[in-house]
This record gives sequence, C-alpha cells and structure tokens, in this order.
Amino acid sequence: MERPPIDNGAIAIHGDRIVDVGKFPEIRARNAGQAIDLQERMLLPGLINAHCHLDYTRLRGKIPRRISFTDWIQTINAEKAKLSQTDYLASIREGFAEAKKFGATTMANLTAFPELIPRLRAPIRVWWFAELIDVRAPGQANTLVNSAAESARKTEHWGLAPHALFTASAAVYRRCEQMARAEQIPLTTHLAESREEMLMFRHASGPLYEFLKSVGRAMDDCGQETPLERFLRITELGTSKACGARCENPWMVAHLNELIDRDFELLRNEQVKFHVAHCPRSHAYFGHTPFAFERLSELGLNICLGTDSLASNDNLSLFAEMRAFQRAQPGVSPERIVAMATVNGARALGMDQVLGRIRRGFRADLIAIPSAPNGNPFEQIVAFDGTVDWIMIGGKT
Repeated sequence: MERPPIDNGAIAIHGDRIVDVGKFPEIRARNAGQAIDLQERMLLPGLINAHCHLDYTRLRGKIPRRISFTDWIQTINAEKAKLSQTDYLASIREGFAEAKKFGATTMANLTAFPELIPRLRAPIRVWWFAELIDVRAPGQANTLVNSAAESARKTEHWGLAPHALFTASAAVYRRCEQMARAEQIPLTTHLAESREEMLMFRHASGPLYEFLKSVGRAMDDCGQETPLERFLRITELGTSKACGARCENPWMVAHLNELIDRDFELLRNEQVKFHVAHCPRSHAYFGHTPFAFERLSELGLNICLGTDSLASNDNLSLFAEMRAFQRAQPGVSPERIVAMATVNGARALGMDQVLGRIRRGFRADLIAIPSAPNGNPFEQIVAFDGTVDWIMIGGKT
C-alpha cells in the first residue's frame, strides 16, 4: 500500500493481469475495449486470509464461549467426531462461499482431510495446507507427511501444516522442512497460542499438559523451554538455514500470542524471519495475552490477518478482523491494518510480486466497496461492515 489511492482511478485488464493503472481519462485513452463503471466505489486488491480452517464452518455456534483452551480442544474433538466426510465437504464449500462474500480472493486454508482436496473446486485462490497430527500415532512421521503431500500436491497451490508442537512430533516438523526444500512449498503451524501451551512446555504443568499426558503423549519435551524456543530448536530456522531462493522464509506461524522476554531476544537474533498470521477475533474469544504487534513488527516479522475457524469466530469477514484489530491496537494506522489483509498475506505466501496490490503485471484479483467522497480511504476500508457485491478473480467477475 505504498502508493497513494488514485481519485477517479481506473485499470486496464488483459486476461488475468492488470496491464495499466492510472486516472480514468488516461486509461481510457490508452486502452480500447469494454469499460465497467463502478460508480462511487473504491477499488481494492482482493483480501488475503492468511489463516483459516474451513473444515469447521459447520461448527459455528456449537462451542461454548469462556471455556479454557484445553476444554475447547476436547469439545471441538467431540463435535468433529459427529461429522461425516459429506459434512466436511459441505462445510468447506460453505466456508469458501462465505469468505468470498466478505471480499477474500485468496486464502491459506488448513485441512485435516487432505484426501478431500481433489474433490473440491474452490471459487477463490486457495493454498491448501495439509494439517498433520501424530500425537496418537508416534513413529509414523514420514508415512503421515508423505501421504498428506500425495493428496495435497494434486492442487495448484499447497503446503504442509504440522498442527502444533503439542500434537505433532519433531519428526513431523523435520520431514515437512525436508519436503519444503525439495518442492518449494510454504509451511504453517500453530505456535505459542495459549497460556496453557506455555505452562506445558515451560513448566510441565497445567490443563493442556495433563490432558495430553492422559492420552498417552510422551511428555519428555516439557518443563525445559518456551514453545518458541522449542520451535526454533527443532526447525531449521533455529540454525538460520534456508530452504532455497523462492522459499527462504517457509514458515508462517499462527498466533504467537504467548511470549516472554527471552523469546523476543531470540527473535531479535534470528537471521531468518518467519511470517505471523494473527486472528484478532479468535484471540479475543480465548482472552489470550495482548498481541505484541509493534514489538514483533520492529523485529522484522511480517504480520498478516486471518479469521481462524468458525469454532472460535462468528463469520469469515476480514473487514471484521481489521476492525477488531483496530479496537485492540488503536495506535496502528489504518494503512498498516489494510496491508495486513493484502500485501502482507501475499508476502507470506511468496506471491508479493503478483498478489495484494493494484499494479501493472499483478493478477486481476479485485473487490469494490462503497466510497464516501471525503475522508481517509483506508479508514473507510477498515470501517466497512457488510458484504462485497462486486468481485473479480483472475480477470473474471
């Protein structure tokens, strides 16, 4: 969002790309063809949802509020057990439709059922992340990762998602990194999400520790370090290695809510910076420690916005996430907030040269919302509370 908005602006599109940007009279003079007049609307790059679980769209309203993080995990597991494969397919399709209605043209979607991916045709751009959990099946890391990758790579954009340090083994994380290097794919994981996760790894105590111990998880990695310290120790980020030119920063971590001072020092010393997907309304739902946005930004971490799942949110609107973030972080400018839902997400997916901006050569992924004649356009974007009735993806409406 480095360039200022253009009043009475226009763009020219050829195929799926933007080929010209400027004032309407200039664009009209330079480009022949059909013109679409959007009237008094603001044209924006499509929004990018950096973290979502569409598997759980049909769980909206089914999980009680104000329960602990561990109780939430147990409750969602019970609800998931009631869903069939048909339910999951319908849930994902409904989620895509809702996200598009709220202006998302690109999404990083985590699914626990990568075998369903070939059966789904997404109406928006999607990076499918196969979610991996081996807490109940230790010693099967390579088989688990290889099988998930076999399904996920049948789509155009894919990645791998070891669920979290407390549910995926170090072997799963390392196998995912091996595959990221070999196939130039992004990786994502949940990290330092809750106080209960911090208690588990740092102090070998708390409800999450007791729950996972009761289901047979080996707990010998607990009581020594913070979640971030463990993540950096078991991944190649901790050795400042990279996985190739295109995938130099393969990790996008979700949440990163619970950190202590020495975690920030670790991040300061890291040469390779990962990306962070922050989900403001899910964050508020659980009552996590206030998100350290400015501190993390100053350390060079690229921070994006996501909606998380409807098991901890009301809808899939990134506009609502922007407003929630503004309420929690009133000192952050609306320009920076809009960037978190556009250019930052594109950067996290390695697509910042083609997505997230309105520029020549970029994909024609666009939305339009009502525009007032006066006032800061970025403030209007953040304040927008509705659905999007004009959307273009890849040059097609």
